[in-house]
Amino acid sequence: MEWMLLSLRRYVDFSGRSRRKEFWLFFLFQILVHIAFIALMIAVGVTTGPEANSIGDASVITDTPLGYTPFFILIALWGIFWFAMLIPNAAVVARRFHDQGIPGIVGILLYVGTIIFSLPGIVILIFMFIEGKKGDNQYGRDPKMNENIGDVFR
Repeated sequence: MEWMLLSLRRYVDFSGRSRRKEFWLFFLFQILVHIAFIALMIAVGVTTGPEANSIGDASVITDTPLGYTPFFILIALWGIFWFAMLIPNAAVVARRFHDQGIPGIVGILLYVGTIIFSLPGIVILIFMFIEGKKGDNQYGRDPKMNENIGDVFR
């Protein structure tokens, strides 16, 4: 669980290096949250939407007290979550590029391109699978070194 939330603790930290483990567990955390939002929206939509009270009679559709309000609230919360994850995603992508010895701005530009065009996401995905450079580089100490393990969670 620590690795899943480490990118949130380093919310706007675009310096240093990050392991693949940090990226992929943060990615998994986000996928699980998105799945939870989708499940909640389906459950709320089924139980409170207009179709929940209609049994083939169009006049019953307007009789629901809540309508789609809870559903739209969940969509708004989901959107807030998505926007809140933009910065830590960009930061962890930059740190992963740093781990490979590539300037983080390349990762950030690809990430922004992914938000707009979707295609650079494949390039980012490939880079996220590549192991970082062994040893220290100009972006910091190797995060996989045993002596650095205690420093990661501080």
